[in-house]
Amino acid sequence: MMEDLYFAFCQGDILLTSEGCIPEGEPPVDFQPWENVTTIHNTQYHCHVYRLDRPVIGRADLQMMGLRKTFDVLSPEMYQLAGKCAELVYWDQNSKYCGCCGAPMKWHTEISKHCTECGKELWPQLQTAIIVRVTRNGGDEVLLVHAHNFRGHFYGLVAGFVETGETLEECVKREVWEETHLHIKNIRYFASQPWPYPAGLMVGFTAEYESGELRLQREELGGGGWFARDKLPEIPNRSSLARWLIDDWIKTNKY
Repeated sequence: MMEDLYFAFCQGDILLTSEGCIPEGEPPVDFQPWENVTTIHNTQYHCHVYRLDRPVIGRADLQMMGLRKTFDVLSPEMYQLAGKCAELVYWDQNSKYCGCCGAPMKWHTEISKHCTECGKELWPQLQTAIIVRVTRNGGDEVLLVHAHNFRGHFYGLVAGFVETGETLEECVKREVWEETHLHIKNIRYFASQPWPYPAGLMVGFTAEYESGELRLQREELGGGGWFARDKLPEIPNRSSLARWLIDDWIKTNKY
């Protein structure tokens, strides 16, 4: 029998049990009809998705937690499911009306809507971004940057959104050039990661320095440079693809 799970969100926070789990079985609170967003299904779960009018407080058995923080609390499977549900909540809030005729949109399937007037169908759209680990000197140094939009003082990797009409590899080259004025070579795919903040897909690559002098794009970057393993600055937390790429570099090229 498939389990019922309840993914309820309020202003970026998700409702969890006091033990840090997704509520299951019976609804954890009395949801209002208008708070229901959709229900999605996989081979194991019925995932009921809600957008709460207000956070749940004063319940010893329940807690609200920021979605990013749940990486350290939920299992990888539950964290990814929570991210998908959060993206559907965001999409639902931003797709109330048809972009062609302006009429109300209505849920058609568990992950799509159609226009009540002209019949246009709509699905959630992802913002695809690349992130790349660039190394030089035989892999002994890695390029790290600090972007103005980072939440904290850590240094991460060059990243940016894919533009219309370009391949992922072309985007990698363009972003590195725009942000650092460096040319790179030997671009290789590493891994991808759903990034529900609010609706992204991060695609990770590795590359090697080819030529050029480092010159940072100051409109986007507040700092950056080449770093050896024993002189790393603060780096992203382990929930991000950036950290996976950096950790992989540390492990596979250590001394």
